[in-house]
Amino acid sequence: MDRSRALELLRQVSSGALTPDEAVQRLAMAPFESLEFATVDHHRALRQGYPEVIYAEGKTPAQVVAIAERTLAHGGSALATRTDAATRQAMLARFPEAVANDVARTVRVGAVAPKAKGRGTILIVTAGTSDLPVAEEAAESALAMGNIVGRLNDVGVAGLHRLLANGGALQSASVVIVVAGMDGALPSVVGGLVACPVIAVPTSVGYGASLGGLAALFTMLNSCAAGVTVVNIDNGFGAAAAATRIVARDSAQP
Repeated sequence: MDRSRALELLRQVSSGALTPDEAVQRLAMAPFESLEFATVDHHRALRQGYPEVIYAEGKTPAQVVAIAERTLAHGGSALATRTDAATRQAMLARFPEAVANDVARTVRVGAVAPKAKGRGTILIVTAGTSDLPVAEEAAESALAMGNIVGRLNDVGVAGLHRLLANGGALQSASVVIVVAGMDGALPSVVGGLVACPVIAVPTSVGYGASLGGLAALFTMLNSCAAGVTVVNIDNGFGAAAAATRIVARDSAQP
């Protein structure tokens, strides 16, 4: 159940179309649902603005489809992350209208969150093409959560002029998500150029001394630029969720 459905339920009670007891019965079925392999939180959208997201890694295609079916039945939308090819194929077979992104390894069905009207842009910046899987996970997650999303790809510090040539896009963004591996220096540069929040995402891209993303993570955590925050290695979804809360709060201000 999301906010719009809860409001409609209250309007029906107010108008007399629904009795309070009937409303309680509907609400009693809404909080969560126990399946054989999962307990689905149907009140996530009501509390946080978007439904529980399905982390597909470690789940079978049939399990992901089943969870998506129950999520859609209660909220009208679903997002699955870290899917494999078989899971994406199964989701598309069950939901032909779904949007699958092979690079991001995501599948989204329906409009997960409030519309983007009144919200600022979440700009996703990548240091290199190899960072795209994580960046696209962030983009698809942000889109599923009802945001306006911009992309600025392959503008790492090895060719800084590429970033500086896009100053207008940087300055107009409400939140910038910066995705980088190897030395992880790009978020500090972006943080020194913009006034909006910067969310840094270290990736596991790089040669041996990158230590699977730890080098980029430590660089970002030690950023000298004010206003840079950091999420976990390869966590594009987490960055999108944080950015969504920022722009949603900003758009709600009088």
